[in-house]
Amino acid sequence: MAGLTLRVITPERVILDEAVESVGVTASDGGMGIFPKHAGMVTALEPGELTYKTSAGEQSLFVAGGFAEVRGDTVRVLTAAGEPWTEIDEERARQAEARARERLSMSRAAAKQDDVDMARARASLQRALARIRLHSRRSR
Repeated sequence: MAGLTLRVITPERVILDEAVESVGVTASDGGMGIFPKHAGMVTALEPGELTYKTSAGEQSLFVAGGFAEVRGDTVRVLTAAGEPWTEIDEERARQAEARARERLSMSRAAAKQDDVDMARARASLQRALARIRLHSRRSR
């Protein structure tokens, strides 16, 4: 029995628009469960796993951070990128991790000289690691 509508939206597409029983997200201050009749709220999300339960069982998506809004019985997740865990390309994520680690290992002087944005590199590393963790955990 679904009691929520979950919409996961990126700039390119609507990843999910489905009736669900519950939603789990990684908010900036920790994990959070959302159930029917949840209080209205907006929260920042960290890159990681978004879970949701339907009559078919628990499902997972990767979300690259963003925001979650609960209004009535609708949960809207706005994220720069997202994908079902089954669509995660683990090799591509590992390559992104290696590139981010390489950028982060540069000295400050070299980073400024090469115009590398360290904050972007840290965010890229965080997204790559979140994809790898989710894929590894779910593909067992």
